[in-house]
Amino acid sequence: MRLSQYFLPTLKETPAEAQVVSHRLMLRAGMIRQASAGIYNWLPLGYAVLKNIERIVREEQDRVGSQEVLMPTIQSADLWRQSGRYEDYGKEMLRIRDRHDREMLYGPTHEEQITEIFKHGAKSYRDVPQNLYQIQWKFRDEIRPRFGVMRGREFLMKDGYSFDIDYESAMRAYRLMFVTYLRTFARMGLQAIPVEAETGPIGGSTSHEFCVLADTGETEIYCPDDLLKFDVLGSVQNSVEDYGQIFDYVTSQYCRTDDRHEPEEFDRMVPAEKQVQRRGIEVGHIFYFGTKYSEPLDATISTRDGETVPVHMGSYGIGVSRVVGAIIEAFHDDSGIVWPEPVAPFTVGLINVKPSDESCTQAAEDLERRLQEAGVSVLHDDTPESAGAKFAQMDLIGLPWQVIVGPKGVKSGHVELKHRATGERQDVSPDSVVGKLAVA
Repeated sequence: MRLSQYFLPTLKETPAEAQVVSHRLMLRAGMIRQASAGIYNWLPLGYAVLKNIERIVREEQDRVGSQEVLMPTIQSADLWRQSGRYEDYGKEMLRIRDRHDREMLYGPTHEEQITEIFKHGAKSYRDVPQNLYQIQWKFRDEIRPRFGVMRGREFLMKDGYSFDIDYESAMRAYRLMFVTYLRTFARMGLQAIPVEAETGPIGGSTSHEFCVLADTGETEIYCPDDLLKFDVLGSVQNSVEDYGQIFDYVTSQYCRTDDRHEPEEFDRMVPAEKQVQRRGIEVGHIFYFGTKYSEPLDATISTRDGETVPVHMGSYGIGVSRVVGAIIEAFHDDSGIVWPEPVAPFTVGLINVKPSDESCTQAAEDLERRLQEAGVSVLHDDTPESAGAKFAQMDLIGLPWQVIVGPKGVKSGHVELKHRATGERQDVSPDSVVGKLAVA
């Protein structure tokens, strides 16, 4: 993509309303623009990151046999009355009426809707287990939306729901999704710590939050350093036994947030030299809530013995749009964003230092073509801006690699390759750049 044709409205100054790093940098990098309080337009650069996160989430869900559905954002109030949550949910729920005066709501979550779908499509033990998920926009009318996409009113969420015949089967589904979430965040380059959590308005008896470690996080987390070193991607293959063993290992560790921290227990369970205290940002939440929704909504199945029982359910959420902000909170420096490569909007920022120089332009265009043919996504700065402005903008938007093409380098047959995260620079041949960055 040529920068001269790309819609990238970056800002030199930080908007006054931006209070946290991710909000400041997302505005300055031209990723989002506010539409109204807590509601944002996603511009091309931001939307590209959002889609990469969505892709990783979808791949990991599909990997363990979850099936994708798409439910409406607008739901009937009747379903929520049956479950007992319509009045209990509070003012965060946006309640509306259609032209026929029917009470509707903009879904803050979809437990009732998915339960209704399941009960009309499953009748016996042969129809379970099932795990259905969607990636869909939600709305919660926060009284004070702030921090950009970290705490907005409209947000993109992956919400999944498991259906099982009994508690033991439901907990197998819970363990599977627990470890799947660890894999999902690890693939994004994130260190996610699972901690026991309150079930809140979702309800149920078992719940874990997944918190991304970031110095600017709102939550204090206590855990052993062994957990930070755990390689979940290398440990999990495809067997159910792998998932169960990893669940047992991780949940046996002391992992607490500040509201559940017990210093004496921490000292007893974790040697002083291994104790870690870090800040984190919640990006995922999973729940087992048994028959909380299936009983009032009459979602039942028959057992092998012919008995009719309510299904056991769990729900599993990832704040897809919130993850974008969390990644920036975890990966940035004084110059701007530093994207982990799996979620970056482009892999390479190709900078033509002097577009007026024919040899520079030819070399940059040739390198752009070769990189794209090798499967590498490229944002090619072919604009007439000064070299300093080009470098500053590339650092701001945080692409993992920068390839700098200048007149002197072209004459000597090399370009400059910069790694954004480390700042390391080296003069290399165009062939070396393509070979190093080519997608396997």
